[in-house]
Amino acid sequence: MNQLNILLLCQLGMGLFWIITYLFIIYKGWQEKKYGMPMAAICANISWEFIFAFLYPQNELQRVITLIWLVLDIFILMQFLRYAPKEYKKIISSKLLYLSFVITLIASFFIILGIVHEFHDFEGKYAAFFQNLMMSGLFIALLVQRGNLAGQSMGIAFCKMIGTLFASVGFYLYFRTPLITIISMATLFYDWLYILLIYRLQHKKLAK
Repeated sequence: MNQLNILLLCQLGMGLFWIITYLFIIYKGWQEKKYGMPMAAICANISWEFIFAFLYPQNELQRVITLIWLVLDIFILMQFLRYAPKEYKKIISSKLLYLSFVITLIASFFIILGIVHEFHDFEGKYAAFFQNLMMSGLFIALLVQRGNLAGQSMGIAFCKMIGTLFASVGFYLYFRTPLITIISMATLFYDWLYILLIYRLQHKKLAK
């Protein structure tokens, strides 16, 4: 298999497994009436996808993948706006929650643009790896905060990690930098930890 084919395989694997991750999140959210992705992760994802689908479009295949991610993230966003107020009603009003979302979305958009220009990275590599690491940490935080599997599943955790693995291998082979390598390793560790925590919660539930 030549270099181009390996890179294409990594791109397709990354795109496919993260699409499946989003589909699992949407299904689990619809099934349990719970949001499955934290607000900061939603805002960062939608901002990145909009920027690199419309402002700085990449190659045609990646643009199609990015647009699919964007559409799915909009559904995930709708679930958050619908289900989060009930979960947070004891600590924050719906109006303040929605205001926080708008501010976070705007901040995410301009932070990602700032990273693009700071790193001269008009393909979005650095922003994508930073926010994937952030997302891994936020998924774990959501799991710990709830103390149960509401909105989460082994399918979500496993597919996210496989998508991360494809992205990490592709970038390590062809676009390697010390920073991206470190972020990739950290993200894979937290994705593995996320799987482990879900596994333990599943067995704890079965033991009751």
